[in-house]
Amino acid sequence: MLRALAVDDEKPLLEELLYLLRSDPRVSSAEGASDATEALRRITRALESGPDGPDGIDVVFLDIQMAGLTGLDIARLLSGFARPPLIVFVTAHEGFAVQAFDLKAVDYVLKPVRPERLAEAVRRARAQLGRPAPAPEPGTGAVPAVPPPSPAAVPAGPSAPPAPRRPAAEAGVAERAPDQIAVELGGVTRFVAIADIAYVEAQGDYARLHTDDGSHLVRIPLSTLEERWAARGFVRIHRRHLVALGRIDELRLDSGTTSVRVGSAELQVSRRHARELRDLLMRQATG
Repeated sequence: MLRALAVDDEKPLLEELLYLLRSDPRVSSAEGASDATEALRRITRALESGPDGPDGIDVVFLDIQMAGLTGLDIARLLSGFARPPLIVFVTAHEGFAVQAFDLKAVDYVLKPVRPERLAEAVRRARAQLGRPAPAPEPGTGAVPAVPPPSPAAVPAGPSAPPAPRRPAAEAGVAERAPDQIAVELGGVTRFVAIADIAYVEAQGDYARLHTDDGSHLVRIPLSTLEERWAARGFVRIHRRHLVALGRIDELRLDSGTTSVRVGSAELQVSRRHARELRDLLMRQATG
């Protein structure tokens, strides 16, 4: 079993990578680091613990372009140790492949990460560590979902780009019907009813849809959803939040600040949106 560390300074991408790694039965643990400093601190602790210690790391899934030190910088630092963890680069850029393999990288996976491509990187890491694939459970006859070995004896170059998608306003996001939005997680597409969404939270170029049952990440800016769903009663209350007007349970005024309660969540309302929100709620209350 592999112990993995995933490093990416874009939180939504880090969460997706961790989800895929934790879903792989060959990975016993997967932790995340959101910047180079945190990653080096975690790796240093692993090196001090030793390969069989409680903090050990077998493989680091490493983004390349990050603020401060890059993934290549981290790999160069690790190359000076006697028994560093293996490195798998996970990046949106093809141009660093030669440098990556010069640093003895196990694999080079291009974003957006496809589950089957990441599974192949896990297989290569296990093979380099000399660990066989897990045996099927007794009586089931099941064979673990492990991709077949690559015919090449050396690591392959960058993964092929994903198949072209049908045109859409944003990559990875589409509405199947007027009342639904498609969300993808780990290669699985679900269709969420827009009426079930209580509020939306901005996360960089992504947005997190909050429903009563949980949350879903989509690759689309909050401003686009604001424009698209205005007619459905969604209003902007803050640069980070878009709320379904009908899901607001309380409007709170406290010492000049405004907030709303949406279910169990309390969300701040910016000054520029406070007056408009109060007017909308009043009109809604009076019909």
